Amino acid sequence: MRGEIISVGTELLLGHITDTNASWLAQEFSKLGIDCFYISQLGDNFGRIVEHLERAWDRSEFIVMTGGVGPTEDDLTREAISGLLGETMVVQPDLEADLRKFFDRRGVVMPPRNVKQATLIPSARVLANPVGTAPGWWVERDGRVIVAMPGVPGEMFRMWEHEVIPRLRGVQGQSVILTRTYKVIGIGESAVEDLLRPLLASTNPTIATYAKNDGVHVRTSAKADDVATAETLLGGMEPRVREVLGQAIYGTDNSTLAGVTAELLTRHELTVAVGEEFTGGLTSSELSEAGGKHFVGGIVSVAEPASIGVDERDGPGATRALELARRAALSFGSDLGLAQASDIVPRPNATPGRHTYTVLVDKNGTELARTHRIDTTAPRIIRTRAVLYTLNLLREHLLAL
Repeated sequence: MRGEIISVGTELLLGHITDTNASWLAQEFSKLGIDCFYISQLGDNFGRIVEHLERAWDRSEFIVMTGGVGPTEDDLTREAISGLLGETMVVQPDLEADLRKFFDRRGVVMPPRNVKQATLIPSARVLANPVGTAPGWWVERDGRVIVAMPGVPGEMFRMWEHEVIPRLRGVQGQSVILTRTYKVIGIGESAVEDLLRPLLASTNPTIATYAKNDGVHVRTSAKADDVATAETLLGGMEPRVREVLGQAIYGTDNSTLAGVTAELLTRHELTVAVGEEFTGGLTSSELSEAGGKHFVGGIVSVAEPASIGVDERDGPGATRALELARRAALSFGSDLGLAQASDIVPRPNATPGRHTYTVLVDKNGTELARTHRIDTTAPRIIRTRAVLYTLNLLREHLLAL
């Protein structure tokens, strides 16, 4: 089945909100074996939406729209679908009654303009929305399906799972696509791709690399007539991926680096305390959210980093990181102390970069491991990377035990 996703809302084009709905739906398409060839964003303009829908109708069998199903004048998704198919929107008494009950339960009088949310065209069936005021549409005609859902993520997620998927399985057939993602740390995307080059020629499963905020993702995807066959195909690829990338793979799918590290701490019955200078508590937050009793406390230092040259590997930050790690372990009585500090790298006519140092010590203050990185990008990105490489230093140490 050929599909496409259309997000409607001028706020998307102005950059006021990020279109997370489209990325989520694209993943859902993949799970269901739907080939997603187009993702588009459109403003609240009737003519342009209809024009775009005409192209989508010609090239795709399954069209999913989010946004534009509210009650205001600039919510034009229903009107555009009606215009595309030449069908008239008619108010449905039962839908209007349900809508009025929704407002009554909240002690609010329904504005007259909300009545348009109770309309259907002859080719449309309602998609219930018990958590909002905007029902969706399932439109089926001439071998094509258009789904219109609210842009509010929570409402859209529920409608997709409880209303759309059951209907979709009736028209789609049994083809499925399953994906398995391997998360990699410590190797850049181009290097990962070079290592995986012998596997890139595979057509089923396919394999591809993506640079993400939490490392490099290696996505394998298998297409089959049923889930069991797709899982078998993915399982056959896994040993080959792991042989190439080894311990650089820290997890799969929904794994987080902090979660994996927390599991290793629990397995070895060890605790850790964290000291942070440049990341302002972000590492501690990650470990805390991972749960468990492994993380016992953190220190946020406000030391002012010194300026050093780009080629200097052991600036003052290295000493501060060691001292901070020892202080953290001593203060909280933990088995391990983990700390990060940094020095500024001056750059003429550019945002200063950072030398970042991470040190791991035992409860006696003996140094166990350290890393050093130079980053000359935006401070926010440097902080994110510093957290990852701080956690990874701990992970690698625990793997070696």
